[in-house]
Amino acid sequence: MKKPENAREIIACRTARFFKDGDLVNLGIGMPTLCLDFIPEDIDVWFDSENGVIGLIGAPNEGDPIPADVVDAGGRPSMMRVGGCCFDSFRSFGYIRGGHVDATVLGAYEVDAEGNLANWMIPGKAAAGMGGAMDLVTGAKTTIVMTTHCDKAGNPKIVQKTELPLTGWHVVDYVVSELAVIHITPEGPVLEEIAPTTTVEEVVAKTGCKLIIPEKVGCML
Repeated sequence: MKKPENAREIIACRTARFFKDGDLVNLGIGMPTLCLDFIPEDIDVWFDSENGVIGLIGAPNEGDPIPADVVDAGGRPSMMRVGGCCFDSFRSFGYIRGGHVDATVLGAYEVDAEGNLANWMIPGKAAAGMGGAMDLVTGAKTTIVMTTHCDKAGNPKIVQKTELPLTGWHVVDYVVSELAVIHITPEGPVLEEIAPTTTVEEVVAKTGCKLIIPEKVGCML
């Protein structure tokens, strides 16, 4: 397993440690696909894409033949592991809605203190559509959000109450950023871990909601 070299890889490396042996995990478009590079060597995880495939292992290496018929959720070519399978979209969303996905990992515009997720559109800006995210965050046993702690303007992406159009209501279990791991609980968001390069005070200052701070806060890496 490679060592993380930048903020995005730190987020992916920590997120991958949530996965357990035998899990079926859905990785969303973008940063979540980096998790494939950081799977602990002692566990066996199956990755699926809602377009109808289980057993994705990531893009082919340079020089390898490019699969003609296997793509991830973002439409990029992907390799498949031995034992993988493909099927139609109807069956795919059948097992997603049936609660058979152990964890789904996706990005966000905002997550609020109640675990509400907004990740598909910002009013006034063009949006391609919600896709399968609504089904995934509702049907998966665990929802993990990978995101930078703040947006490009420095505004917190973890807020007290989001006013953006929702993807899911009370669905987020964990938020992993380059600064922290935050567990969304019925009592409120708990700061469970921080990056080795930050402090609790910095995380609190850059978070737009009140955090529950336990006596002992762990280290992400």
